[in-house]
Amino acid sequence: MLKGRKNKGKYMNIIIKSMTQSHLDKIRDNLQENFDEFWNENVLKSELENPASTYIVAIDEENNNEVVGYAGIWQPIDEAHITNIVTKKDKRKNKIATKMLERLIEISKQRKLNNITLEVNINNKPAINLYKKYHFEEVGLRKKYYNNTDDAIIM
Repeated sequence: MLKGRKNKGKYMNIIIKSMTQSHLDKIRDNLQENFDEFWNENVLKSELENPASTYIVAIDEENNNEVVGYAGIWQPIDEAHITNIVTKKDKRKNKIATKMLERLIEISKQRKLNNITLEVNINNKPAINLYKKYHFEEVGLRKKYYNNTDDAIIM
């Protein structure tokens, strides 16, 4: 369990679980508003049904089991590709993304996967710093990867 930084007068008790349809049902109505404009309910539902995908959620136990983040990996053959790590906007800076990244790394190690790759928006300095802290290295660039405007760093 992650005891995060104080958020609105209390400490957050975060647990990480496998994502289920019931978690998706809880966040369906506020995905784009509170999480990430790139992933919608239909995409996540497809990911839950994809045998090559693994998705996790971060749950705030002290706040009515609120889903405060989600993350996923694809497992093409013998490697992992992190598809996303998203924290609810008002819960950011509480180390929730760190906890989810650690769990994805743990899952990859348990499966004896050779590599973990990801793309990150070149303008997302907090995420880039997080990945570097866990020894991800920049290995390439995808031009105009996000919304046909922002470049993505391949790590």
